[in-house]
Amino acid sequence: MVQVPNGYTLVVGLGLSGQAICRHLTRQGMPFMVADTREKPPGLEDFYQTYPGITVHCGPLTSLDVSQAHEVVLSPGVDPRTPGLEGLLERHNPATGEPMLVGEIALFKRVVKAPIAAITGSNAKSTVTTLLGEMAAAAGVNAAVGGNLGTPALDLLSLHPDADLYILELSSFQLETTPYLGAASVAFLNLCDDHLDRHGDLAGYRQAKQRIFIGAEHAVVNADDPQTWPTQPLKRIERFGVEASHDAEWRLMERHGRWWLMQGSTPWQAADELRMTGQHNYANALAALAMGQALGFDQTRMCRALTAFAGLPHRSETIAELKGVRWINDSKGTNVGATLAAISGIGPTLDGQLILLAGGVGKGADFSPLAAPLAKCARAAIVFGADAPQLAKALEGALPIEHVGHLTQAMEMAFAMATPGDCVLLSPACASLDQFANYQARGDAFRHWVEQKSSEMMP
Repeated sequence: MVQVPNGYTLVVGLGLSGQAICRHLTRQGMPFMVADTREKPPGLEDFYQTYPGITVHCGPLTSLDVSQAHEVVLSPGVDPRTPGLEGLLERHNPATGEPMLVGEIALFKRVVKAPIAAITGSNAKSTVTTLLGEMAAAAGVNAAVGGNLGTPALDLLSLHPDADLYILELSSFQLETTPYLGAASVAFLNLCDDHLDRHGDLAGYRQAKQRIFIGAEHAVVNADDPQTWPTQPLKRIERFGVEASHDAEWRLMERHGRWWLMQGSTPWQAADELRMTGQHNYANALAALAMGQALGFDQTRMCRALTAFAGLPHRSETIAELKGVRWINDSKGTNVGATLAAISGIGPTLDGQLILLAGGVGKGADFSPLAAPLAKCARAAIVFGADAPQLAKALEGALPIEHVGHLTQAMEMAFAMATPGDCVLLSPACASLDQFANYQARGDAFRHWVEQKSSEMMP
């Protein structure tokens, strides 16, 4: 049994966040050692060179004695229920009264001096986080943007020590080890089946996400998705939504033949002036506007940033229009909820029909919710990859289904099938790891094929 020295912090996980934790503890002058469940974690030799005096334990955590540790700080990728960590979530340090097991955001919260804005959800949190950051910059606010997106939160503290605001994307993994956030404004965008292998079921996943509300001064929730509504009293709650069946404070409404992003009865921005398309992106814009106003950003400058924002790569990203057919890369649609949002957002805007390209590793998801919206707006679904048979079975009877081996074959078939006014949408509802290194590589393959086809068609 390896003893964690008395008063030392144990950092678990040597990934990007784990290394950011180590940098932070070093800056704070806190003694620590590191553990990783992998026998040979990547980058171990580089870590030894950077931290020559730091002990690293590789292998099962059950061989560690943490009884004398000051606390255990967990990287987001490590499950708090990993053998060797049992009961630590519920234990407190008798000397400090603080939880024995925390994550990087708990360390961030202890030392941050500026207000926090935080965004979570199953889908679109990167888009809203980035958009809010663009709005802050346009409004002249010195904001630092990161967290689960881009720069780890703890590194933001050293890279942007004078920031007036920290805008953080937070995952359920980060939130479940954050005892208290106390943010100036938070948003819970949506919830669907994802990461159930970590959280057990949707209720456990939602419970982790709900922690974003702890101590929040202002919250933005989805009027169309009651799962995002807080289960605890809050000072101020605003709702956003694009469905017409509610009276959300921030909503999409038609006026004089145009759709507008509205706050109550006040129009803020015409939807057709946005570079982002689809109702799901209008919902994202509404959430960002609600947060920005609560944080004191100037309305005119926020709207200027919104109209300039084209969205993020691999997230409902329009690549090109070929012979009147729009090709959209939504490779980040790695779960059913994301794909539902893309279908529901893009389908109603088309003169023609949707051709969905979907497939990969389904992570045990139920694909049946895709059937009804596809039946309304899709010409066909072309499925590929490891879980293509499960997708085909779930969609059977709703629309024509074609089964191919690989994404490239799916694109070739879609090109032959599409007619002017149609949209070919890559939104796989699955992870990519059966055929690609990650969703970015899958989206890049889609982009490359479309751009190549476009160049071939040029006169």
